[in-house]
Amino acid sequence: MEIQQIIDLVKETKGIITNRKMAAHVQEKGVADYVTQVDVAVQNFLKEALYRLAPDIQFLGEETGLQQMNAERYWILDPVDGTTNLIHDYHHSVVSLALCCQNEIVLGIVYNPYHDELFSAVKGEGSFLNGKSIQVSSAQTLSETIIGIGTAKRELAKDNFERFLKVYEHSQDIRRLGSAALELAYTACGRQGGYFEVYLNPWDYAAGMLLVQEAGGKVTDWNGNPLNPSQGNQVIGTNEKVHQELLKLL
Repeated sequence: MEIQQIIDLVKETKGIITNRKMAAHVQEKGVADYVTQVDVAVQNFLKEALYRLAPDIQFLGEETGLQQMNAERYWILDPVDGTTNLIHDYHHSVVSLALCCQNEIVLGIVYNPYHDELFSAVKGEGSFLNGKSIQVSSAQTLSETIIGIGTAKRELAKDNFERFLKVYEHSQDIRRLGSAALELAYTACGRQGGYFEVYLNPWDYAAGMLLVQEAGGKVTDWNGNPLNPSQGNQVIGTNEKVHQELLKLL
């Protein structure tokens, strides 16, 4: 199984994701948490295609919910990371696909069909954007870079926005893309120095985590510990140089 085969499959989802009629069929899963026909269709397509390609690898997808994965190898898929963006035709929605082997992410793909940008990484082989090698930002301090933020957990909004203010005051600026996977991909290619969110599920961060690591960066929880890709976590991903400075603010 070659990574190019997986990339080709992921790219086949473009027609589904850009289908505005399907995006208009929306159901609310929770507070500000939505699913569209696009999410379901992308997940069903990739689940079936990946099974045909590698029937021995198990599958964890956002639309099936978080479950205990005891398999040695399993896919971790977010069919549309940035569903609210998708609903509003905001063009910052991505497919995020990772392969977990013995509790370690060994392959990651993040695909933005609107901009035709496909980020990919295989453990030990570097990170790439449309086939070209990428590296994290060279910024030495927060004051030299912009930082991505995430607004998960609405019940924690007050605390979150206090953190955002601290980071804003210490950095060049802050950004919010509305997609955790894309935030990590942008960190991997150096467009921003880092990104953090108070809680993410594995399908939100698994692929992006490998992209950042293989591009020379660092991804941990807010205590600086490695992430367990089988469970939800606080997440901070940076170019490594600003990691400790950002952790102190959080």
